Amino acid sequence: MARCLELAAAYRGRTSPNPIVGCVIVDKAGKVIAEGAHAGPGKLHAEAAALAKLGNKAQGATLYVNLEPCTHHGRTPPCAPLVRDSGVARVVVGIEDPMPGHGGGRALLRRAGIAVTTGVLREECTRANTPFLTWARDRRPAFTLKAAVTLDGKIATVAGHSKWITGPRARADVMRLRDEHDAILVGIGTVLADAPRLTARLPGARDPIRIILDSQLRTPPRAHVVPGRNRRSARTIIVAGPAAPATRERALVAQRAEVWRVPAHRNGRLDLVALARRLGEEGIMSVLVEGGGEVHASLLEKRLADELVLYVAPKIVGGPAKSWVGGKGLASMQAAIAFELDAHVEMLDGDLRLTGRLKR
Repeated sequence: MARCLELAAAYRGRTSPNPIVGCVIVDKAGKVIAEGAHAGPGKLHAEAAALAKLGNKAQGATLYVNLEPCTHHGRTPPCAPLVRDSGVARVVVGIEDPMPGHGGGRALLRRAGIAVTTGVLREECTRANTPFLTWARDRRPAFTLKAAVTLDGKIATVAGHSKWITGPRARADVMRLRDEHDAILVGIGTVLADAPRLTARLPGARDPIRIILDSQLRTPPRAHVVPGRNRRSARTIIVAGPAAPATRERALVAQRAEVWRVPAHRNGRLDLVALARRLGEEGIMSVLVEGGGEVHASLLEKRLADELVLYVAPKIVGGPAKSWVGGKGLASMQAAIAFELDAHVEMLDGDLRLTGRLKR
């Protein structure tokens, strides 16, 4: 099953709105005879890719897959009947398929007399497909909050200097995260202060969709994040409130940016729950949130933050510099938003990489 997850991970960020799935087929002697992975929408599912290498016949073999074989006919035929007809004797599944109308693969296989085991490396399989499972359950993407901070939790000095808090290895790891997510989200403050490109600057990487929270459409039409004449530039979505000036929208659309209007609250802040629903409708399953602090605070307040990646540099700047989470703050420790941190902590040339998930 661990090998299934390894195969699946190679296509992280490429399969939306489908899950990442890997498959390993083992013969009666325990030898691996075929492997496969789902490479993206419209392409063979992992089980089909592996069985195709065996002429769709695997008599007496054991098939491992991290997600239950589906019974749904979408862009490709369902996997469960193919597995049933292949002659395998046993199927080992990581987790069940939660999509309505997609499950039932285990039952179909059992009715055919095939032994089915479920729940192998369940926690690891669940974590690997957090975006898909969140999208299937809540019809919205999974949001991962990312920040590079000092030991005292700051994202810049009191003078606003932020380059560079962390070292080259940590920054390269951020590029990997961008490559693995469907989209990257920042607030207008970040765009105006840092003029970011929000690209994944690694060999072979693909740039995520860029989402800018900009209630009044203050994004300059010539900003780096706006596609303009660059036909190879990633898609850019600028999210505005109902009252944003139409003249600004036209100027941005003329530079090939998309402008989405979403409801706004009385305080003028955008309705992030409504935005999350619309992103889900677009088939966007994973969003990397790179701030700033007010954006992080808003997502935490709405319980939309699913995962956390913090890069902590061994530096202290002190003073009233900006923190990676803004907002009004909470009055009691009992009201604090809790995360469950992973036991594995990675060191990246002196910088600490912490990961975790929101406790629900």
